[in-house]
Amino acid sequence: MKRRKFLSIMEGTSVVISLASVLAHSIKSHAQQLSGTLAESFRRRSQEAEARGLAEPFKGVTTNGNVVPGLFPIRSTGVSTAPVRRSAEAFLATLTPKQRTKTTFLVDDPEWRKWMNQHFYIRQGTGFYEMTEAQREVTFDLLRASLSAKGLKQSRDIMRLNHTLGELNNNNFQEYGEWLYWITVMGTPSDTEPWGWQLDGHHLVINYFVLGDQVVMTPTFMGSEPVKAASGKYKGTTVLQNEQNKGLALINSLDAAQRKQAIIQVSKTRNNSVGEAFSDNIVLDYAGIRASEFTAKQNEQLLDLISEYVGNMRDGHAKVKMDEVRQHLDKTRFAWIGGTRSNSVFYYRIHSPVILIEFDHQTPIALRYLERGQPTREHIHTVVRTPNGNDYGKDLLRQHYQQHPHPHRH
Repeated sequence: MKRRKFLSIMEGTSVVISLASVLAHSIKSHAQQLSGTLAESFRRRSQEAEARGLAEPFKGVTTNGNVVPGLFPIRSTGVSTAPVRRSAEAFLATLTPKQRTKTTFLVDDPEWRKWMNQHFYIRQGTGFYEMTEAQREVTFDLLRASLSAKGLKQSRDIMRLNHTLGELNNNNFQEYGEWLYWITVMGTPSDTEPWGWQLDGHHLVINYFVLGDQVVMTPTFMGSEPVKAASGKYKGTTVLQNEQNKGLALINSLDAAQRKQAIIQVSKTRNNSVGEAFSDNIVLDYAGIRASEFTAKQNEQLLDLISEYVGNMRDGHAKVKMDEVRQHLDKTRFAWIGGTRSNSVFYYRIHSPVILIEFDHQTPIALRYLERGQPTREHIHTVVRTPNGNDYGKDLLRQHYQQHPHPHRH
């Protein structure tokens, strides 16, 4: 009796195990099929975006289609880039031959321009997800050498919030995740020759060009959806609040006459950012109020707001850039779209001959619980560019080639 009961139990257990095995196989097959479908969709959409975005040779952001010359001379800044070079060399040394092949490009390769915020974009380079722990740490050493403590923290927090986004989408870490970011290196790290690196992924793109002791860290894209983790692994992580709050404080410091010049549109019903991926050659006229119309205190606020973005670079190079910004302060414009209350959604733009900054409350994409089509404070995009031909350090590179011809660089 006991034997028959035991055999019956074992047969039932075998059936359960068999069913579980079939179910697991089915789930795995479905995941693989889904992965293939997504991969094909991502590949097609990426190719279409690149074809549109790279249809024209690089010129740079201009106000009227013409680049203002002479804004970015080759010169010594007195701020060493040797720590960045050493960190890049250490990073490259950790790569396998296969990883190195797909990670390194010529310094003037179009790969510089192939970046996009959207998660579906097919990226080159070595992904954090495929790195060993040792490789990740060396990669973060490169970021640590290149960025300020603030810039490094914000970059890491954006990556963490991408994990949060995966959690909020039924643990969809195939499309969203902390390690879905890629590194490429353009040129050979050097103290004298031009080179650079790029970090590319969802809501985080950094282009970092180096020539001698000069650095150009644009285009830089930083954003997040959500901007605050209310739950999950990284609960409490928050980004881009200073950029939001200081912008709001600046618009609210203006008097009625100043606000009339600064606010170019009261209603904020859509995404307004224009300088994102594949917008290297946008023609964008100045709008809003001139900084020359500001009081001294308001100009201090404006410079403090700009430094929130420029300050993502290491302190020495951030100071060099801020000095450049100050030289063109009277030609700087501040434009606003949206409300000015404490809970308003809005867009603002800071634009001068040497810097373009955009902040935009965006409509929801992956946060399904939010009202569709309405901009929200839970989805923010920011972009920093160098107008007049020096994004990716292109103008510095052009001058370098004029002074030091490189006939074999291609």
